[in-house]
Amino acid sequence: MIVLNVIYKCKPGKRDAFLTAIKEEGIDSASRAEAGNIKYDYYLSADDRDELLLVEKWKDAEAVTEHGKKAHYARLGELKTSFVDDTIIERFDS
Repeated sequence: MIVLNVIYKCKPGKRDAFLTAIKEEGIDSASRAEAGNIKYDYYLSADDRDELLLVEKWKDAEAVTEHGKKAHYARLGELKTSFVDDTIIERFDS
């Protein structure tokens, strides 16, 4: 199993709009529906109003690779240009 903690450092005041755009475009639900996906959930930071955490769990490396080829993954990248200043990815393999 592979766990990814994706920390989005959003542009000031843009976190909620970013999460709304993700949900309205169905990026979260499309990712959850992928083969090999175990978890795909967003969490709001209690301390930083501009930080958003995405926790992803995938069956294996192949599932992660396939996820990166999806249209909704590309769309998330496009949305980040408007809403996100920095992205930090922590990967844990088990």
